[in-house]
Amino acid sequence: MDGNSCCAPSSDRAPTSGDESAIASGPNAGSKEGMVQLEGGNFLMGAEGPEIWVADGEGPVREINIDSFWIDRTTVTNNDFAAFVEATGYVTEAEKYGWSFVFHNQIPKGHRKHVQLVNVEGTSWWARLDKADWRKPGGPGTNIKKLGDYPVVHVSWNDAQAYAQWMGKRLPTEAEWEFAARGGLEQKIYPWGDELLPEGKHRCNIWQGNFPHEDTAEDGYAGTAPAKSFRANDFGLYHCVGNVWEWTADWFSPSWHSKGDRKNPKGPDTGSARVIRGGSFLCHDSYCNRYRNSARAHNTPDSSTCHTGIRLAI
Repeated sequence: MDGNSCCAPSSDRAPTSGDESAIASGPNAGSKEGMVQLEGGNFLMGAEGPEIWVADGEGPVREINIDSFWIDRTTVTNNDFAAFVEATGYVTEAEKYGWSFVFHNQIPKGHRKHVQLVNVEGTSWWARLDKADWRKPGGPGTNIKKLGDYPVVHVSWNDAQAYAQWMGKRLPTEAEWEFAARGGLEQKIYPWGDELLPEGKHRCNIWQGNFPHEDTAEDGYAGTAPAKSFRANDFGLYHCVGNVWEWTADWFSPSWHSKGDRKNPKGPDTGSARVIRGGSFLCHDSYCNRYRNSARAHNTPDSSTCHTGIRLAI
C-alpha cells in the first residue's frame, strides 16, 4: 500500500521554554510493578506482505537480536500521569501552547459548530482545538473524571520523556516495541495471529463503520478504551495495536533499518520526527490500516493528539 498519509497530525509549534531535564526521579523510580520481563533473543522484524505501507519503511524483514528488558503491560493511564503532575507540577506542551489536535468525533456535539477543522497532511477531520489537553481530551466540555484507567493522551514525545525520567525508566526502542507486541509469534500480522476477528471476536479497539464519519463502536468503544481491556498477547501486554499510538525512543527514517544495526538497533542518530507504533482507535482498513505489528508511523517530538500515549521500558 502507498499513498494515504497517517492519521497523526504534526504541529508547527515554536519551541517552548520548559526544561524537562530538570525533572527529578520520583519515589517509585525504577519500580517494575506493572511490567513484564522479556528475555529477548532473535526475532523477525518488519513485514513484506500486500498490507504494508511501502513509504513507511515496514520492510525488509530482517533478523534482529534484542537483549532482555522490562516493558509496561499497559499504556500509561490518566491516574499514572496525574500522580506525576501532582508530584512535580509538570505542564505538558499542549497546556503550554494552549491547544492540541482532536479528531472531530471526539469533540462534544454542542461544541463542534464552534470549531474549524483543519486540513493536515491530506486529512480534513482534525481540529486544532484550543484548551484541549490531557485533562480535557475532547477539549472544553470534557474531562477525565471517569477515565482514570484509560490511557493518557495529548502527551508529546517530550512529555513522555519527562514522565519516563520521573519514573526512572525510558521509552522502548522501536525494535523492543515490536518484539514485545509480537508476543513470541513469528511474522504474524497482529499480536494474536493473522485473523483480525478470531472466532468473530474483537481483539483490539479500532474504527468500525464509515471512516471518518461514523464509528459504530462494534468493539465497544467509539474513543479510547481502558488500558487493560480486550485480551493480552502471549507476553501479557495489552493494546499493543489499536487504542492509542505509542511513542518510541527512535528517530524515524524510512530506510535506515535496511542497512542498520541488527543487534539492539536504536534507529538513526538524528531526525525530525520520532517513531510511533501500534495504531489507534481511529485506524480503519479503508484509510490507515496501521493496527499491525510491523506498521510504523512518525510525528514531531512536540506534537500531541487525542490518540497518542505512552508505554515505558527499563
